[in-house]
Amino acid sequence: MAEQKKKIELEYLINTSPVILYIRLSTPSGLAEWFADKVTADGKVFTFVWSGVEEKAEQILRKENKLVRYQWIEEEDNIWFEFQINVDELTGDVALLVTDHVDIEEVSDSIDLWDKQIDVLKRCLGSL
Repeated sequence: MAEQKKKIELEYLINTSPVILYIRLSTPSGLAEWFADKVTADGKVFTFVWSGVEEKAEQILRKENKLVRYQWIEEEDNIWFEFQINVDELTGDVALLVTDHVDIEEVSDSIDLWDKQIDVLKRCLGSL
């Protein structure tokens, strides 16, 4: 039986342009700067490496400078994570909305991990 998953949505203000942010979210070189130790792509299949462990995900949806979604290949229940870029029409502020599906008992740890990863992303962008 598959473990119960909970959908989490996290929002982060990022001081950069949507174009620059999108490159960091949608390309192997951009993702390798902050998301994983190493990232390669074969077509739409991305291989993420953390501490020598490989995970594969397919980039199943992308809207330039707006959205990119990855679906884990090894997961049974079509588990995906998504990066959505929102720009406030009045202020021009750029927000990154991260949607992920995590084990229920790991929600707090997953949020902490995303917070740390987004801090790395902000440092890469000079956005702290």
